[in-house]
Amino acid sequence: MTESAIHPLAAQTSLAVAGGKGLNLTRLYGAGFPVPPGFIVGTTAYQSFVAKHGLSALILDTMARIDPGDPGMLEAAAQTIRARFAAAKIPADLVAEIRSAYADLGRPPVAVRSSATAEDLPGHSFAGQQDTYLNIIGGDALLRAIVDCWSSLWTARAIGYRARIGIDPRDVALAVVVQTMVPSETSGVLFTANPLTGNRAELVIDATFGLGEALVSGQVEPDHYVVAAGERILSRSLGNKATVIHSQAAGGTVTLEQDTASQQAVPDAVILQLARLGQRVADLFGTPQDIEWATPNEQLYVLQSRPITTLYPVPDGMSREPLRVLFSFGAIQGVLDPMTPLGRDTITAMLIGAGRIFGRRTTVETQSVLWEAGERLWVDATGMVNNRLGRKLTQGALDYVEPGARQALAMLIGQDRFPKPGRLRARTSLRLLMALLPAAGRMVCTLLRPDAERDKAVRLFDAQIAEFETQLAGASYLSGRLALIRRNMDRMFGTLLPHFVPRFGLGMATYTLLTRLATTLPDNTIDTRTMMRGVSHNVTTEMDLTLWRSAQTIRADALSAARMRDADPTALADDYTRGQLPAEAQAAISAFMERYGMRGLGEIDLGRPRWRSDPAPIIQTLQSYLKINDPDLAPDAVYERGRRAAMAEIELLLAALATTHGGWIKVRLARIAARRMRALIGLRETPKFVIIRLLGMIQNALLIDGEAMVAEGKLSQPDDIFYLHMRELEALAQGEQRDWSTLVQTRRQAAVREQQRRQIPRLLLSTGEAFYEGAAADTGEENVLVGSPVSPGVVEGVVHVVLDPRRAQLAPGEILVCPGTDPSWTPLFLAAGGLVMEVGGMMTHGAVVAREYGIPAVVSVHQATERLRTGQRVRVNGSTGMVTVVA
Repeated sequence: MTESAIHPLAAQTSLAVAGGKGLNLTRLYGAGFPVPPGFIVGTTAYQSFVAKHGLSALILDTMARIDPGDPGMLEAAAQTIRARFAAAKIPADLVAEIRSAYADLGRPPVAVRSSATAEDLPGHSFAGQQDTYLNIIGGDALLRAIVDCWSSLWTARAIGYRARIGIDPRDVALAVVVQTMVPSETSGVLFTANPLTGNRAELVIDATFGLGEALVSGQVEPDHYVVAAGERILSRSLGNKATVIHSQAAGGTVTLEQDTASQQAVPDAVILQLARLGQRVADLFGTPQDIEWATPNEQLYVLQSRPITTLYPVPDGMSREPLRVLFSFGAIQGVLDPMTPLGRDTITAMLIGAGRIFGRRTTVETQSVLWEAGERLWVDATGMVNNRLGRKLTQGALDYVEPGARQALAMLIGQDRFPKPGRLRARTSLRLLMALLPAAGRMVCTLLRPDAERDKAVRLFDAQIAEFETQLAGASYLSGRLALIRRNMDRMFGTLLPHFVPRFGLGMATYTLLTRLATTLPDNTIDTRTMMRGVSHNVTTEMDLTLWRSAQTIRADALSAARMRDADPTALADDYTRGQLPAEAQAAISAFMERYGMRGLGEIDLGRPRWRSDPAPIIQTLQSYLKINDPDLAPDAVYERGRRAAMAEIELLLAALATTHGGWIKVRLARIAARRMRALIGLRETPKFVIIRLLGMIQNALLIDGEAMVAEGKLSQPDDIFYLHMRELEALAQGEQRDWSTLVQTRRQAAVREQQRRQIPRLLLSTGEAFYEGAAADTGEENVLVGSPVSPGVVEGVVHVVLDPRRAQLAPGEILVCPGTDPSWTPLFLAAGGLVMEVGGMMTHGAVVAREYGIPAVVSVHQATERLRTGQRVRVNGSTGMVTVVA
């Protein structure tokens, strides 16, 4: 080896050289924390060892043949690789370096710890994946322990874990940390944020007697202390601590059993000392830490520190107090993926237009309502929650769009976590009145002429889109386009909101009236949700039926049908892009794309690909439609059945009301309400469609700018442009010299890491507390999941868990189980027998479309995609919110 593989703890190093554990220890040591002395055997030593003995080929060949879900295969792979490690010897020059470093340390008993380079991604903890060897005495034993540490990179658990989360085996290496052994009287783990709740204002300490190995390996029930960041012990729970591990004089450890349940492992003074130490460590790293500690002879040592990877991040710059409450923009939209930076800015620019209505003037950079955390947008609703009217409006809105978040908010209000709500200030009341007066006028006009007012709003939106398209075409430079985007995003929402809300709001008000009339019946069997089936003027339903008609056109042409039915959808998409499909199929798909090609998965994010650039999802859906041979399962037939069912339910309500006291008045009222509800409720999808059309135009224009930036060498690929913030793009357009490509690459990597996060909170507090649960309490029955019922009816079918609609085809009648949906998912609905979603409420996208097609649906089901498996048979009750596994 040409360079030294040994690195003192006092030396500066990197993750690639020292691994995660080693790098953190060098930072702690350098900052003056009490870290046991030692050294790091860097990753170059591991790589040299692997290369010398030809282990890389064995590892890659073995990894290529494993199934991460097969424990037997994982164990066999681990045994094969580790046997080769054990048989190999450390190169002589490295042996000399290790022995020299050990001699400089004084040849004491040491702890030998693994330190991997692939550690601690969001939502993933690598703790315990590699091995630690304690109380190692002598040079020969140290050398064996180092090889065993290297070998532990390939244990069955480590192999399987990395394979499941997609880490390439070529991207991992291992350093080894060698430190003087601490003969612990007590030891434990300190979390500088509460790992159960996410609360950054609480520290949690687990403590036991002897070495910490008994605790981290799960052999002992420790003491458990919760400490306020202000150094006050909030709670303590003494564990039995029956298993105690001690060092042995001859090396190694011994495990003893003793009765220490009544003894507190560490006194209160040490608990508070630990809390202070932990806070200093967290301040050093700038993020909450999971710290292992030990106390020999009343001296406190830090053994290691790593990020608490399971915590959801808190927005940068947001203080813990006063308490703030944020709702997930993605959960409300049914899109839980990370958003691109420019995508977040564009939505922010649009939503601040709502503030203009109330006289508030802010910019993307100065506004304080939308925050970023975990590459996603969060809506700060604190101002609304802290006044009486706002609290009622917020809770009422969440009932319809995200009942899980509504439930969490109600719990927090019940705990008095927020100030007593005050009245609106006079100035705010005046601004609200000025904004509501025009809306009230539009609502009255809509009540009198629902069809005319609905069509008037749609024409207004279309005119604005056309005007923007003209302006965008006339903007010849990036800076001009960005200025146009800022101005029009603001203006668009400022128009959408006052013209959409009164009309759609009247539709919701009339639905509420129908529901209340139904509850006055002595024996109420009317389900008013059925009345929302098969409504007209829903742009998403119209899109799905247009795609069905495209499938019928293809089916009618023998050549097109034969080509489309069973071919690989990716190959078909390539043929379509090149214009090489049979003429009828090419024309049918092109006509659909002309109107809807700007849509796509996660379409609310400006930076996401659209169907026009990736037509494979549409091709897959068409193939699915071509397999529907039963006329009763045809989407237009399903839609028509839903419409008839809705009208029949309305007639049932009218007939029942006629038999009650004052029935003729109730019947007249219900008939008027039903007519307006059916005319207006379909507007639910219109604002989103308007916004997506706008984003589609912007994306087209910016991709042209991106191509120019690539040609100039400023960016690596055209869509890099979406990984810059609006202000950065403006600087780029003005010629500012920066390493833009590296900045983009860093952000792409952050997005990939965040994509790995399995759960996204519905509600987040400024303290870091995160709320994930769904809308309903668990029944306690293992085979029953509970959520919010949004589309009535009961259906049994086979589960199909779908995480990405671009890679899924649904067989007719399958139960679609997914995290959430946006319009790009709805073509799947036409084949689905039922729907189960992890997020959403009565008026979120998936619920609306499910009702229109008469698909029983349950939403806000906690961890549905993990608790249900493809192939299971379930019963979905969209009337009660119960999902029962029947086989």
